Amino acid sequence: MRYFITVLFITLMSAGISSGEEPLKPSPSDWPALIANLKITEPIDFCGEPVDLSNPEVRERLEKELLLTLWDRPQVILWIKRSTRYLPIIEKMLRENAMPDDLKYVAIIESALRPHAGSRKGAIGFWQFLKSTGQRYGLRINAEIDERRNIFTSTQAAINYFRDLHMMLGSWTLSAAAYNMGELGLESEIVSQKENDYYKLYLPLETQRYMFRIIAAKIILKNPQQYGYRFAEQDLYPPLAFDRIHLECFQDTPLHIIARASNTHFKVIKDLNPEIRGHFLAAGMHSLLIPKGAENGFHARFKQLVQEWLAENQQRVYVVQKGDNLTTIADRFDVPLPALMIWNRLDGKKPIHPGDRLVIYPSEVQKSINSPQAE
Repeated sequence: MRYFITVLFITLMSAGISSGEEPLKPSPSDWPALIANLKITEPIDFCGEPVDLSNPEVRERLEKELLLTLWDRPQVILWIKRSTRYLPIIEKMLRENAMPDDLKYVAIIESALRPHAGSRKGAIGFWQFLKSTGQRYGLRINAEIDERRNIFTSTQAAINYFRDLHMMLGSWTLSAAAYNMGELGLESEIVSQKENDYYKLYLPLETQRYMFRIIAAKIILKNPQQYGYRFAEQDLYPPLAFDRIHLECFQDTPLHIIARASNTHFKVIKDLNPEIRGHFLAAGMHSLLIPKGAENGFHARFKQLVQEWLAENQQRVYVVQKGDNLTTIADRFDVPLPALMIWNRLDGKKPIHPGDRLVIYPSEVQKSINSPQAE
């Protein structure tokens, strides 16, 4: 079966099924031979600090990462397509803070420009901050908000962190290494080895590769055509388009109300504001992104929708009785148990008690909420 699928795939690809036109026959120059990609003749630097390619060991390490990166063509294609969405924001913030433009490549190799990227060590977001480091640089990270996923706040935190690292180490290359392995670990290796040149330090293997992965990304993204990546403008993902609003919530407010006030859908609000966790916006002041053009009339719509929601909730309150549990309550009102927990922000590990007040939307009400007219 696997052989049949493989043969079928090759046959369809060779037949050029995508457009019904003549089969695509890329010329040899479309995808240069991998060996040709290693012939780097121009000087290479990171943040103005040269990479000594006359050193055979340095060149070998760069060639390895360049080959591995080029071999992962789908990843590089996604880098390039996402770059038009996020890099203009990062580049502008770096300029405004008088920071080297090359630092943007750190975000590319850290997260592939994905807000929800995560690591086994617990690093999250565009710049892959650990919780402790993110909080040290002013990011809100709690049950309601994780600003590591916000392109603006996380980039500012990364800028501040890199500025501190550079003041400490005096080198952008060493700063990037410290960003990967931690400044205390790198400082201890510099002291122990009596060496402060990144390319001559023996560091954890991941950190030894780190700078070369960044440099490989820079080489490819500065001249993608040379490596066979050719895009029309419509192939690239559009830049973020949004209005920014400032909103005060006097109590936890469902995101579906924000969405309806923005004339859009729940998913759009979550995608524009990936730092928001769950289905509610916590009480307090918020700076939110909403679709471009939705700011006009937003606050009036929001105020009306909140009033309607509060009035409706008063009519949908159930007081927990002795012997009740969440499952029996959900069954009694014919609503999904997960929905009951979302509406009331409940933790399944914590019990409910007689006298607790739950908001419940019976199935016919829920159908109305989910109807297209409600959007």
